[in-house]
Amino acid sequence: MAWRTNLACLVKAGGRWKWFPVPEYSFLPPGLNNICSRRKSSAPEKMDASVAVCDTNGKEPGNVLDKLFSPEQQAAILNVLNTASTKELEAFSLLRGRKSVNIVEHRKKFGPFESLERLIDVPLIQYKTAVQVCNSILCPESGRKKNSPGTWLLKKYIKPDVEKERLKAVNSIVSIVFGTRRIAWAHLDRKLTVLDWQQAECWKLTNKTYPSSFYLEEISSVISKMPQADLYILEKSGLSIQNTSLFPILLHFLITEAMLYALLNRTFAEDGQHRVLSISRNAVGKHFDLMIGDTRTSGRELVKKLLSESVLKDRPRVLFPREHIVQYRQKILKDSHRIEEFYDSLLQAVAFYELVFGRGFTLRC
Repeated sequence: MAWRTNLACLVKAGGRWKWFPVPEYSFLPPGLNNICSRRKSSAPEKMDASVAVCDTNGKEPGNVLDKLFSPEQQAAILNVLNTASTKELEAFSLLRGRKSVNIVEHRKKFGPFESLERLIDVPLIQYKTAVQVCNSILCPESGRKKNSPGTWLLKKYIKPDVEKERLKAVNSIVSIVFGTRRIAWAHLDRKLTVLDWQQAECWKLTNKTYPSSFYLEEISSVISKMPQADLYILEKSGLSIQNTSLFPILLHFLITEAMLYALLNRTFAEDGQHRVLSISRNAVGKHFDLMIGDTRTSGRELVKKLLSESVLKDRPRVLFPREHIVQYRQKILKDSHRIEEFYDSLLQAVAFYELVFGRGFTLRC
């Protein structure tokens, strides 16, 4: 039995997807509409990118992506894709992190992009993402409004969810970073003034497992030294449970994090409001350009620079109390134990304020 059709079939031939007409009468039943699409009389420029037929990997066949943009627009986009550095690409929406690195690596390996269609060959970029990337390159200002730093951070990197209006009422935060040997914290107000910045040496992680009572005693002792603040921000590590060799360290981090949440969130049962939030370690690294690929590098030199600017500049990025600057500088210069937690606690606090509210949000009179 034949069904009357007006179809074009999508077939992969010679490594490329192509459209082939189907006879007026075909033995293709209506149920095969998942691999065939009705022809449309509209011009390619008017195609809806969201409903275009894709293969199983989310790649758009043919040169549909090129047809969505005029020749002038294509030239402008290709110029950016073929000349911009990784850092310059990250300025555009959706190209933060690995995608910008993949574009530059693909360019070095296969040569310049000759068409917008080739953008889909870049790892992590599928058809819908490619359309959004091209639009972002053409209209960077509108792209920034839709994906402002605050929105990007709140949706992806701050947990639990918290309303931005509530964050605007925060007067000070305590940023906490812990490792296998120490816990460090930095207390900053809305003007990015350092009110307190310390660390406490705790346990040394060994092959044995510590009981929960040990963690409770150690962490309770550290918390008693911390100042009061509106919010407490914890660093969220990126360790994967799939790496079994790191399981003891991961377990240590999870127990410490749970203890901090429980002990610092004392009023949660009363008002249902979280006072403890977590922020991705890589989000902070990307904010300060401390990432090499997916690896976070040391923030020591950046902290030294912030200390120097506090003395030399009239409007420094971070304000350090003058009576403590020498003490902080000596601590960093004498660093023989790689006190990364100490540096990271400060950088995390600065990144939190700047990413949520935008850099330069404070009034310093």
